[in-house]
Amino acid sequence: MSFDRGAALLVHSFQVIGMATRNPRIAAVVERPLYRRIKDAARAEGLSLSAKVRDLLREALEFQEDAYWVREGEKRLATWNPAKALTHEEVWGADAG
Repeated sequence: MSFDRGAALLVHSFQVIGMATRNPRIAAVVERPLYRRIKDAARAEGLSLSAKVRDLLREALEFQEDAYWVREGEKRLATWNPAKALTHEEVWGADAG
């Protein structure tokens, strides 16, 4: 297996000691085309490269969380039995709502 220059993907987290920073750092090695796309997007939005990567990571994590809850919802929907379901009044009382 051979890799072109910059073809490896490596993400690791570390805290820099002795450097004046509030936030931990993440180093990521990405392919050149991906780097160019991120850099172009950052420039177009007036963001630093670090801010754009941070925003993309947040969005990716939100998508993963959404996908998780979709799977959980589908599991619950597969076991749904309307005959066993309670009405709003049975759960919250006649005065609620």
